[in-house]
Amino acid sequence: MKQIRIADTTLCRENSSFSFKEKIEIARQLEKLNVDMIEIPEIINARTDILLIRTVSSFVKQGIVSVAVGMQPGSLENALAALAGTEHPCIRVEVPVSPVGMEYTCHMKAPKMLEWISHTIRAAKEKCAMVEFCAVDASRAEKDFLTDAVRTAVEAGASQISVCDSAAEMLPDDFAAFAEEIVKSVSVPVGVRCDNKNGLACAAAVMAVRHGVDFVKTGMDGAVTPLETLAGVIHTCGNTYDLCCGVRQTELHRIVNQIKRITDNAKNNAVMSASADIAQDMIHLDANDDQTAVTNAAIKLGYDLSEEDQAKVYEEFLRVADGKIVGAKELDAIVASAALQVPSTYKLDNYVINNGNIISASAQITLIKDDKKIPGISIGNGPVDAAFLAIEQIIGHHYELDDFQIQSVTEGKSAVGSAVVKLRSDGKLYSGRGISTDIIGASIRAYISAVNKIVYEEAQA
Repeated sequence: MKQIRIADTTLCRENSSFSFKEKIEIARQLEKLNVDMIEIPEIINARTDILLIRTVSSFVKQGIVSVAVGMQPGSLENALAALAGTEHPCIRVEVPVSPVGMEYTCHMKAPKMLEWISHTIRAAKEKCAMVEFCAVDASRAEKDFLTDAVRTAVEAGASQISVCDSAAEMLPDDFAAFAEEIVKSVSVPVGVRCDNKNGLACAAAVMAVRHGVDFVKTGMDGAVTPLETLAGVIHTCGNTYDLCCGVRQTELHRIVNQIKRITDNAKNNAVMSASADIAQDMIHLDANDDQTAVTNAAIKLGYDLSEEDQAKVYEEFLRVADGKIVGAKELDAIVASAALQVPSTYKLDNYVINNGNIISASAQITLIKDDKKIPGISIGNGPVDAAFLAIEQIIGHHYELDDFQIQSVTEGKSAVGSAVVKLRSDGKLYSGRGISTDIIGASIRAYISAVNKIVYEEAQA
């Protein structure tokens, strides 16, 4: 019976608005579902994306973690750094192979593109055993060039090839014949990615599988072959057509629904964020605005300020607004620096984080409370999770993690990272921020900041 491998692309969704926490949860559920490969898009923000991939890799032990490499300088180096320590890493070299894609997206002619493919795959193969060449928009490529590109990739060391019907212009039987030609021309496994804009992606993928294809790229958002539909077809028709896949059927429906809830939530957040962006764009304050106007603008940014904090923010606003216009970003910084400040019940003394491919991530943290040092040690799914669990152990309380975001606020090797942690206690949201050249340190400081706000407010009640 032929085993069809499943490569899920949900985390590669275009215009993704997933939070760091949501990305981790999607990857965790895909690992539980036993998909063969979890695809992650090209690294854009090195500091945050590398941390994400390393966190994902800490609990993905059976599946392959595949990171895309594009044509941006440093893309391959970042992908290799992110995958260091991953149990089953894969570098995915993705390039358009249609004439329009090459010329207008990559600004390359065919000969230069073949040189780039060969060079990049050889460089990746030196550092990573598994390298995939993904021919984007392959169904619209010139046949001779596609043949040359695939051959060049295999000769350079590609472990597997995937071809994409990005335009969904082929009917299932034609696409299957197209994929079969690729299968017959190479000695490595071949996979397919079918766009679902016409609702035929699953049919095209199944037909391709019956013509020799080894793996199929799936997703949860309807843009490509739906994972649940494909796994269901294989489960129902597998005995008849001698096919099977490793997806856990008993877990399929529950996990798919759980991931869809996350994706739906991300879509709703994107709409709300867009509305918030519009509101923020309308914030233009100057020194002539009174405290009420500044407070209302802060409300648009999502802040609920006490009367004391309103006064503090307005005082700081007047200082900053002298001779200039204050927009949303400036007001956000004013609120963060002037308001919502509470005495530090807990202070960070020190922390040690251990992480690797042969050990579980662990955190040893010491906090200071009432001049006493309190240590905590915990193991978690990645360094951030371990650190948060160690803090919970110290404070003796678990708070619901509503959101977790990290980003770089400066550039360069000594870039400063900013982390935002939002904890929920008794239905109310508390936000903490941390800044450090070490993104783990920034995350720890943000968590402690949020905890201090909860503890302070509970003491005042």
